[in-house]
Amino acid sequence: MADEERTRRIGANEGVFRKVNEQIEDLNRGFAEISDGTMQIVCECGDIRCTKQIRVDVGAYEQVRSDPHLFFTIEGHEAADVETVVERTSGYQVVRKRSGRPQRIAAHTDPRS
Repeated sequence: MADEERTRRIGANEGVFRKVNEQIEDLNRGFAEISDGTMQIVCECGDIRCTKQIRVDVGAYEQVRSDPHLFFTIEGHEAADVETVVERTSGYQVVRKRSGRPQRIAAHTDPRS
């Protein structure tokens, strides 16, 4: 039962951060157009206290957002029992939710769905 609650909590927290990033996307895009084509987002890890920021290319942001099971995190912020690192860059990593409950929570909390 504790594992199920932890999975639910991590998924809910990550969903909150993804929603925040979606809400500030328009503002970020405006800055990206007049700067270097990147935008600033918050780490979408499962730790609700995390305030780390990530600089990401607008195209990469859209690519990750096209899959509701993917999230941006800072290296080391992944929860290995519920997600797998699928991409690493110099400033962030992309994690994919594992099948089952983690993926269902990710899809349910996707603001683009």
